[in-house]
Amino acid sequence: MAVKLRLRREGTVKRPHYRIVAADARSPRDGRFIEIIGSYHPLQDPSGISVDEERALHWLRVGAQPTAAVEKLLRITGVWETFKPGDPPKRDRSGRADKPRLSKKARARAAEAAEGSS
Repeated sequence: MAVKLRLRREGTVKRPHYRIVAADARSPRDGRFIEIIGSYHPLQDPSGISVDEERALHWLRVGAQPTAAVEKLLRITGVWETFKPGDPPKRDRSGRADKPRLSKKARARAAEAAEGSS
């Protein structure tokens, strides 16, 4: 059985809150689950995140795969760093503009201009 750590939507219309659950990958989003390991309240200011670190680490160590949203929540709470120390995020979301983003055509034009000026 493939286990996923994912969000289970709770709450009313336009007032969501989520539970972080360990569930069989084949079960529906709000269907059967194995265990509740935390909660996420996105409408609070700041967002409320609570995770049972011991149970989350247990599920990660036995092979449960977190969804992207749950992995991000685990990074915020520090559980992911405990599980995989030094693991960098897949994407830099710091907002720094160290390297300008150019399309292939723009990079080719810049390379041609650099060759022509030298």
